[in-house]
Parts: sequence; structure tokens; C-alpha cells
Amino acid sequence: MDLLVFLAMLAATPDKAPPSENAVVTQPVINMYSRATTDADVVSQAIFSTNVVILERDSAWLKIRTPDDYTGWVQSAGLVKEPAYAQSGRVARVVALFASVYRENNITKHQPIVTVPFDSRFEVLHEPQDPERRWVEVRLPDGASGWVQSGDVSLAPESPMTIPELIEWSKRFIGLPYLWGGTSTYGYDCSGFMQALYRRLGYSLPRDAGPQADWPGLKPVDKTDLAPGDLLYFGSSPDKITHTGMYIGNGQFINATAYLQPIVQICNLGDEHWTQLLVAQRRLK
Repeated sequence: MDLLVFLAMLAATPDKAPPSENAVVTQPVINMYSRATTDADVVSQAIFSTNVVILERDSAWLKIRTPDDYTGWVQSAGLVKEPAYAQSGRVARVVALFASVYRENNITKHQPIVTVPFDSRFEVLHEPQDPERRWVEVRLPDGASGWVQSGDVSLAPESPMTIPELIEWSKRFIGLPYLWGGTSTYGYDCSGFMQALYRRLGYSLPRDAGPQADWPGLKPVDKTDLAPGDLLYFGSSPDKITHTGMYIGNGQFINATAYLQPIVQICNLGDEHWTQLLVAQRRLK
């Protein structure tokens, strides 16, 4: 092959980034696409402060891998390349459905710098020192500093919930929008919501419903033996699972669904729609 032709082929190939190159999401939520274009389908999302690995570059796009081993293309403007963020030291974790960051410790002088979803993280610069202990000063992934209200975050290490605690806690999400590919309080899809819930138990489920049902940390359970906290899987067959929810007892389950009303809601297993689609039940081993 002619050397000039070979060099031209190399130039036309998307750049490969070192596998260990870390980046941090700076937008509240960033869409992950199947291809490097907004005309492609959204396969998932990454929320503010998520540390991701850059796998590939293509113009203004980056192919990334999230901590749950999911890959997709994102617009590079939504990330900043820097070492691991909010992985050590003092970290504030967002426990409210949303938290706003302000340029000063005042909510009236200026609009928020950014409003981030539940489970976002911040590096803490200074813990509350005002008389009301209302404000925490934080460093953002881009190096800027800001202030978040202490009632929206927790500085304590996260402890796993019990299943009864999780069921009660899960109801705070009722009414949030259903969003295909969604992984945040701005909008969840079914499996993204189950991921968020089971993280509170200390488990990292796969991203999609089918792989969740096959995950080795779960075991099959009979429909007649369902217990609160079990995961339910729906589809046309056990090999074609398209939806999931969590059983909460009394024939009910909580899920993010587009059925009838596209929101996080409690549904009834006795509903004919769900009875016909239920194909698998799983419980933690």
C-alpha cells in the first residue's frame, strides 16, 4: 500500500484515547448516544460528577464508559478531563431530589450556577460555619467553587438501607417523569430507576432490564412466593425482557413506566396489562 494512502486512512480514523484517561461530567445530566450524533438513540445517561473513562474521540464527541460498564457517545462539552473527582476526602452527596449550587451563600442575589440531580457528588471545601449551619462550600469538577444548602446534601458516609427502609424511601420518587434512557431525578427509565433503588441496598445492578434479570447476584423466585424488595421483569418472554419494577407487597410494585401515565408510579400486579407481561421474578441471594 502507498505510504500516503496509509497515512490518509489513519487520519480518517477516530482518535483512540488512553483507556485510563478519566473525565468528569459537568452538566446536570448528559445523554449517552449509540453513535456520535444527536440523531442516534439515547442508550443511557451520566449525571453530574460521574467519573467516566474516555474510550474514543470523534470530533466534538467522546465515547465513554460509566462506572456500571455502560458505553456510549457524549458531546465533549459536557465533560472536563481531570483525575478522579469526589472519590476521596470530604464529599457531599446530594440526598434531595435536586440541589442548586450558588455563587455565594445566598439564594436571592443570583440564579444558581447549576442544579444537579439526586446522588450527585461535590468535593467539600468548607463545612457549615454560619450560625445556622446552612451552607457548604464546594469545589465543582471544573475547578470553580460554589455554595450548596446543607439540607440538600449529606456529609456522612452512606450506609445500606434495609428493604423496609428502601420501600418507604422509594415512594419519594413517585411522580417524577419517565424518560427513555433516564438515570436521574430529571427522568428515569425502568432499569435506571431499579439501579438507583438497589444502590441504596449496596448493590450495583447492570444498566438494562434483561441483564439485570440474568445478574448472578439475583436468584429466581416463584410468583406465589413474592416478598417486598423482589424485582419483577416483564416482556414477551423470559428471553425478551423489556421492563422491570420492585415488588412492595400487597400485590403492588413501584416502577418508572410509560404505561397510561409516563411517571414513577405504584402499579398493581393484578392489572391485566402487567399479568400478561410478567415473565420473571428475582431476589437477592
